[in-house]
Formats: sequence, C-alpha cells, structure tokens
Amino acid sequence: MHRAGTAVLSLLLSQTQPVASSVACECGQQARYHSQRKRRVLTALGEAEIERSYYYCPQCQRGQCPRDRELSIEDTDYSPGVRRMLAAVGSETSFDRGRVQLELLAGLTVTRKAVERHAEAIGEDIAQREQVQIQRALQLDLPVVMGPRIPILYIEMDGTSVPVVPAETQGRQGKNGDQAHSREVKLGAVFTQTTVDAEGRPVRDEASTTYTGAIETAEQFGRRLYTEAWERGWSRADKKVVLGDGAVWIWNIADREFPGSIQIVDLYHAREHLWDLAGQLFPNDKERKRWGARMQAILDAGKIEQILGILRSLSVPHPDLAETLRTEADYFERNAERMRYPLFRQQKLFVGSGVIEAACRIVIAQRLKLSGMFWTVRGANAIIALRCCRLNNRFDDFWDSRTKAA
Repeated sequence: MHRAGTAVLSLLLSQTQPVASSVACECGQQARYHSQRKRRVLTALGEAEIERSYYYCPQCQRGQCPRDRELSIEDTDYSPGVRRMLAAVGSETSFDRGRVQLELLAGLTVTRKAVERHAEAIGEDIAQREQVQIQRALQLDLPVVMGPRIPILYIEMDGTSVPVVPAETQGRQGKNGDQAHSREVKLGAVFTQTTVDAEGRPVRDEASTTYTGAIETAEQFGRRLYTEAWERGWSRADKKVVLGDGAVWIWNIADREFPGSIQIVDLYHAREHLWDLAGQLFPNDKERKRWGARMQAILDAGKIEQILGILRSLSVPHPDLAETLRTEADYFERNAERMRYPLFRQQKLFVGSGVIEAACRIVIAQRLKLSGMFWTVRGANAIIALRCCRLNNRFDDFWDSRTKAA
C-alpha cells in the first residue's frame, strides 16, 4: 500500500502544468527554462520521485526549481510531513531511538543525524519566533489578551541543570569549586485555579499548565516568563501568585516583572531548610526530631519572627556552623512576608511548588538528562523550545503558520 501510495504521490507532485519559458531570479534578471529534472524525496508514504522544471540564469549562473519552493523541499530530501515526524520523535526521546521509532511505526528509514538536524532546526525556528514576541514585549505594551476573567493565575519558576559539552563550561565553576559540567535551565510554568476540593484545598485547572524555559540569564528569562504570563491572561487575573523556592534570582524576577503579585516561598523547601539545620545542630536523632518538629510547627503557623529569634540566639562553638546559622536566619528574614502560610491558606492558595518541580522532570529531565547525553547550549535550547511548544499544545498552530509563511 505504501508503494502504491508513493507511486500516486509521485505523479501528483510532478509538474504537469505548462512550463514557463522563464522565471524571476534573485539577482533581478530572468532565469530561462533549461530542462525537466528528477529528484527523490522521502515522504510519509515512502520515497517518491518528483519531476520538475529547472531554470538557469546566465547572468548570475545559478539554477533553481520553483517547484521545490512550492513543495517546501528546498535544500532538504524530506517532505514537510516527514520533517514534522522528525521533530516529534526528536522532542520525545533520544535521536537514535527516534530513528528506530520512525522505522518501526512509519516504515521510514532515516539516520540519527537527520532526526537531530531537523528536530533542532524546527526547535530553533520556534525559539526565534518566541524571541520576536519577547522583543515586542520589551519595546511596546502588549495588547490585552481578550477572554473571560481568571480567578487565580499562578507563575512558578525553578532552575535545573543539564549536562553540556566541555566547550560550554569554559571558565565556569561547579558547586564544589571544580570545573562545571552542566548549565542551568531556567524553567517557568503558568497555570490557573478556579476551584477547591471538598476539604477546601486548591485544585489546579486540568490541562491549564504551559511551560517556557531556556539556558539564559535571569534577566532574559524574566522577560520570557512575563511574555508567557501575559499571553495566558495575566492582565485578566483577579489574583496573581508567584511561587518558588528561596533562590534570590526568582524573587528579583518577581519584583521586577510581576509587581503587586502575591509572593509565596514553597513551604516544603522552607521546611527542608529547618530540618537540614536540625541535623547539623543535633547529632542525636531524638533531639533532632524534637527540635525540627517544633520549628516546623512555628513555620507552618507563619511566625517567622519567632524563628529568627531562635536562630539568632543560638550559640555554637564551630565557626562554620555559626556561619550556617547566620545564612539561614538571613534566608528566613529575607522571605518572611512570603512565608505567611496561614494567610495564604485562608485565601485557598497553593503553598507548594510541586508543579514546577514536576515540570523539571517532565520537560527537561525526561529528554535532556538521559544517560550519556551532553548538549551544546544551542542544541539544548532548541529542544527545550520544541518540547515546550508540543507540551503546550501549540505545535499544530506553529506548523500551520510556518507552512503558510513558506
């Protein structure tokens, strides 16, 4: 059936209309008809042979086949449908496994390099279009996206590392002061909440989450996340919430890009700070559990000033532990207003950043952190853009606009 379909497709795609004697050339002159030429193209049905008119310009000595441009097969041996398949499998799994999937499911034989090249090229196209939107947001006020009122709109953000090739970490230090082997992807998630469950706990709207991210500076990422939030209806939200851990760059972005939003430090990260500190202060397991449970209860009650009083009053003999205490006290003091958990719970708001933590696994780890993978920044950002586009259910719209533009 595939062979029969390929034969029919070859006839349909071959140029059968009257041949023009000349066509416009990029140099401004006319390219003259020279001959009919054949070429083979891999389509979704298999390899098809297409016959089309070839024109040659004596002025600039360049040839062209206008039919290739019409079929969007210039400089490639793959049809648009196959390139779409290459992007899909390349965004989901390793390039070599994607090659195997195409052969198994569609009967198409391609190389691992073809999957990589086309998946990254389409991802780069998506990323460039995103940059156009971001630059537009920088230069002018974005138009208000029309739609219904949104009760609560959330933004969550976090960073996760991706292994990269050595050239991408030149001059960069790792956490332990040695040579870095990874780069940080900054990832954001935007979602809505309209209801609570029977016990009054917030419920995320199903399928409302969209993602955006890249290996880039915090300032660049802030503009990226702002653009995504605005597209999602930030201006129409009754309540606007930013959730994250205690990383300083997160709250710098929140202050700069989302002023007036409700800022919440993830409760479970804050608890981890206390329990880690308990382990350093009390080697005895019973004392550690007693002190940790007491401090957690104070934290859950939103009494951050009480925590500060306890931490700053502790006296320890070791300078390193004293420095740790000071650092942790500064952390809680800096984020005090973001830790008023009873107030947030009264408003039926989320106090945990589980959505972005899951996103770090779903969007990044499941594709870019598989065994043996090492990326260039360009390649990683292309796949991240492609993956976010597909997970956001925008790939069909992107492909339609790309096809019309071609």
